[in-house]
Amino acid sequence: LDREGRLVLNAPHIPVHLGALGLCVRTVSAGRTWRDGDMVVVNHPAFGGSHLPDVTVISPIFSEGQLIAFVANRAHHAEIGGMTPGSMPAAARHLEEEGVVIPPMLLFEAGESCFDKIETHLLAATFPSRCIEDNVADLMAQAAANRYGVQAMERLGLEFGSDVLCEQMAGLYARAAAIMRERIAQVGEAICGSSGTLDDGTALQVEVRCDGKNLVVDFAGSGAVHAGNLNAVPAIVRSAVLYVLRAWVDEPIPLNEGLLEAVEINIPRGVLNPEFSEDPAECPAVVGGNVETSQRVVDVLLMALGLQANSQGTMNNILFGSDEFGYYETIGGGAGAGPGWDGASGAHVHMTNTAITDPEILERRYPVRVRRFGLREGSGGAGQWTGGDGLVREFEFLEAMTESLLTQRRKEGPTGAAGGGTGSPGRQVLIHADGSEEGLPGIVSFEVVPGDRVLIETPGGGGWGAAT
Repeated sequence: LDREGRLVLNAPHIPVHLGALGLCVRTVSAGRTWRDGDMVVVNHPAFGGSHLPDVTVISPIFSEGQLIAFVANRAHHAEIGGMTPGSMPAAARHLEEEGVVIPPMLLFEAGESCFDKIETHLLAATFPSRCIEDNVADLMAQAAANRYGVQAMERLGLEFGSDVLCEQMAGLYARAAAIMRERIAQVGEAICGSSGTLDDGTALQVEVRCDGKNLVVDFAGSGAVHAGNLNAVPAIVRSAVLYVLRAWVDEPIPLNEGLLEAVEINIPRGVLNPEFSEDPAECPAVVGGNVETSQRVVDVLLMALGLQANSQGTMNNILFGSDEFGYYETIGGGAGAGPGWDGASGAHVHMTNTAITDPEILERRYPVRVRRFGLREGSGGAGQWTGGDGLVREFEFLEAMTESLLTQRRKEGPTGAAGGGTGSPGRQVLIHADGSEEGLPGIVSFEVVPGDRVLIETPGGGGWGAAT
C-alpha cells in the first residue's frame, strides 16, 4: 500500500481479504505516529477488519526517515476463541461470543517484540482461544511475511530511490483510476440495479448510477442490522465493490483502489453497516458477513451490471473440533453462467478463491474420514449456457466433537439471468451412526459422536439465456 494506505499491489489471492486492507490500514493509521520497526495486529471489524478469525498485520516502510509505504497481510486463524471450536458459532448474537477481539495492538514496537502482551490478550477474553500455540505460530508467520515485504521494498528504494518508488506506486493508482474513468465515460448516463434476499429474508439491494463522469453504488433498501451473525461491515462491502468493478472494466490490472477514485459507495446503517460500541458484548455478530453476505453482495452487483448469473452465493463453511483442536474449511460449488460461457463446476467462486484441504492430509491430522467428494451432477441451472454444478462432500467423525455449519442458498437456488434457469439450492444432512437421517438448517452448531456422518451438497450456479 502507498504512504496514504491505498491498496496498490497484491497477489491474486482472496478478494474479500485484499479489498479490505486499504480501509484497515487507513483506519489503524488515523492518529497514530508510526515508527520504523513497528508492526500492528488487529481483527476488530470497526477498524477495517472483517470477522474475528481474520487477523491483519500491518507494517510501515521508511526510507531516509520518511514513511513511504505499508505492507499488510490478513490470515484466517482456524481458532481464535468464541462459543464453539473454529470461532464461527452459529448461535452468536454479539461480537464477544465469536472470539477474542483484538483492537489495534503493537506486535512489535520499534523492532521490540510485544508477543507476551498478545498472548495475554488472547487468553484473557470471555471466550479465549483454545489453541494459543497455533495463534502465536500463525502470527509469527504473518510477521515474517511482513518483514520480507518491508525488506523487499527497502531494497527497491535503495536501488531506484524512494522518490521513484513513490512515483511508480502513484502511477499504478492513477492508471487504475484512468481505466475506471474511461469505462464510466463509455457508459454515459445510466441506472441499473438488482436485489436479493438471504435465506431468512433479509434484503440486499443495490442501485448503480452513472453520469458519465462518476459512479454511485448505493445499497439503500438493504436490511436492518441482522439479529444473528450475517452482518457485514463497510470494509467487506468495499471489497465486493472493488472486486466487481475490476471485472467490469475488464482490464488486466491489480486489485488497486484507484478503481474507486471516481466511485461513491453509499452503505446505510443496517446489515451492511452495523454500528459498533466500545464493548464487544454489545456489538453485533459479524462472522457470517465476511463469508456469506459478501458472496451475495457480489451476486447482486454482478446481476445489476449484467455480467453473470448468480453463483453459489455461499462459502459452505464447515467447522469441527473440541477443546483440543479446531478445523475449518470452505467448500466450492457452481459458478454462474454468463453471456458466452458455462459456469465452472465445483469451484470456489468470487470472494472465497481458496483451495480445500486434501483428503489425505485431513484424515491424517484429524479424527475424520472423507467418505465422498465429487461433483453434484445436474445441479447447475439450465440455459443457453448452463450454470456450474455444485459439490458433494461427506464426512465421518471418529471422535465426539462439536460441528458448526454456516451456509446460505439453502432455501432458494442461485438465480439465472437473461432467461436462464435457477441452480439447485444446497442441503446438508446428519446421518446418525444408526443410519437414521436428520436434515440440518443452513446455520447450526451441534454435537457428533463416533460413526456420525454429515453430508453436504453445495448449490449449483444459475444459467444464462433461455435453453433452446
